[in-house]
Amino acid sequence: MESCKICNLYTLEETIAAGLFEGLDYPWEALPKIGSFICKLGETLDAEKFERRGENVWIAKSADVAPTAIIAGPAIIDEGAQVRHCAFIRGNAVVGKGAVVGNSTELKNVVLFNQVQVPHYNYVGDSILGHKAHMGAGSITSNVKSDKTLVVVKGGGEEIATGLKKFGAMLGDGVEVGCNSVLNPGTVVGAGSNIYPLSMVRGVVLANAIYKNKNEIVEKR
Repeated sequence: MESCKICNLYTLEETIAAGLFEGLDYPWEALPKIGSFICKLGETLDAEKFERRGENVWIAKSADVAPTAIIAGPAIIDEGAQVRHCAFIRGNAVVGKGAVVGNSTELKNVVLFNQVQVPHYNYVGDSILGHKAHMGAGSITSNVKSDKTLVVVKGGGEEIATGLKKFGAMLGDGVEVGCNSVLNPGTVVGAGSNIYPLSMVRGVVLANAIYKNKNEIVEKR
């Protein structure tokens, strides 16, 4: 599925974690590698710009981190990012430049590209969010199937077995997710697409689409 390839979803210049994706075709292939990549990258970060706090946690000196936020390593919070009141970063997380992690938002095993916003009561797990992607209040990624079987990406009559039990969502650059939507395991949303509020999304949504429900997906004009 060409639409699901890294080169068609993301602008790699818009993340400090660009090296994570080297040699990979699909973004979910990076999920098991996030933690070890952070540990290696963290050791190379400029001490003039980043402060090491605790074990394997690097926070840019220009980042704004609320004192009530909890950040467990491995984690990198890039320059100008905001981590707001009571955010919970559970580890294996890259928060990009100018990104916003909001009130009571929980992150786990994720890469947020630069200027991503997950600003209000979001859960984002085992997911990768592209440049300027935005998740509306209460929208979440569901990262484990109810029957606990391995996740398969399905779209356009094709299927890709990922070999992963935990896989939330791959959101391309500029994706907008409406409030209180649920992105089910194995969801891939192409760059520039919009998801209506209260949606339940599964499978592949092509780039520059408007997703209203599974039977009504239209191309942006």
